[in-house]
Amino acid sequence: MQFKPVPEPPVELSVLATIQRALPATAGDVDDCCRLLLEETALETRDEAATWLTFLRALELATEEPAGFRRRDTGSESALDSDRLRRAFRARVYGADAAIGVLERADGPLTADEVAEAIRSERQRSGARERRPTRSAETQRERVERLLEWAVLLDLAERNGERDEDRYRIALARE
Repeated sequence: MQFKPVPEPPVELSVLATIQRALPATAGDVDDCCRLLLEETALETRDEAATWLTFLRALELATEEPAGFRRRDTGSESALDSDRLRRAFRARVYGADAAIGVLERADGPLTADEVAEAIRSERQRSGARERRPTRSAETQRERVERLLEWAVLLDLAERNGERDEDRYRIALARE
């Protein structure tokens, strides 16, 4: 199963751990997980909290049960830096693998616009049919940019250039 919501990437990966820790350890301990995230973290809107809940599910850091959401035990403090998190991002976040794949095949760094266009072209060549009307190019570019920024945070990609001229490439080496 893949998940589409992708929150704005934080400046530091530690924010991900903070938001995950704010979730209850047991489903049903809290009536409203969105409200809890708003109270316990720097998130500001219910929509933002809902996006984060879904994204945490995609990264296998949270689970939704009939009684509600709960954080998943990751087994270690360094789980946020693990290959498991990177694999979950690529496999379970819609479009992440496609964006990273474009970087892997590129001869050099690419802008978010170039990555979005490459993904669009690949889908057209493969004959993939859109379930919904095509999103605007700007909306697609913004989503691809968020995916690329998450890839940078997860050490799957590297960014270089000024903010308006960001270019991305596949990460050359991981610690």
